[in-house]
Amino acid sequence: MTDKKCVHYDGVPNTVSQNTEGCEECEKGGTDWVALRLCLSCGHVGCCDSSPGMHATSHFKKTGHPVMVALPNYAWKWCYVHKAYS
Repeated sequence: MTDKKCVHYDGVPNTVSQNTEGCEECEKGGTDWVALRLCLSCGHVGCCDSSPGMHATSHFKKTGHPVMVALPNYAWKWCYVHKAYS
């Protein structure tokens, strides 16, 4: 699916203020992460699926917030619902 068909990108800001510098859950638990993802709905910072905690995906499953962006460079967006990059 291309991003043009994914309605979840409509109206989503390109950036939001990060709640934390690192993965919120990993910082609380004292664990490490591989890469970070920023929720474009609320600013939650979670670790990627290559990290042991997979907290960005867990955040989507808990909240339903569909779109995140790769940190630190915002190179791409990901829609969890359609499993599509933008």
